[in-house]
Amino acid sequence: MTRKDPFLAFCFRVTIDKEVDGKVAFFKSVGGLSYETEVVEHREGGENNSTHKLVGATKWKNITLKRGFASKELIEWRERWLKPVGPGPSMRRSGTIEQLSADGKTVVAKWTFRNGWPVKWELSELDASKSEVSIETLEIAHEGLSFG
Repeated sequence: MTRKDPFLAFCFRVTIDKEVDGKVAFFKSVGGLSYETEVVEHREGGENNSTHKLVGATKWKNITLKRGFASKELIEWRERWLKPVGPGPSMRRSGTIEQLSADGKTVVAKWTFRNGWPVKWELSELDASKSEVSIETLEIAHEGLSFG
């Protein structure tokens, strides 16, 4: 019998739109790998003891990326999205989040989001009394998340 250890949460990488500019980045954390489908309850006439549970719309949670603030590319994407100039490619991007093996060489799980756009960018508090790294957070709304 082969033992299957759980995957390690700290080994991952993010690629945003390989077809456009192929930005591969490493982040402190990735959140929002979640989706749910609504349950629509329907009462049938004459049946007073129960309801039918029907499938509703699927909702995709926004993806949240956090990393040390060391470059301007994420905030620049947000700024370009806010002020598109002239004709050109859509400001929406697709991307992948890959969970890696402990050695960082093998992809063990992969999620792909499509048509994402930067809904929120935030920088951690700047405080002269602390010696912490500045953390930037980017929240991406998207139109679907697939596993595999």
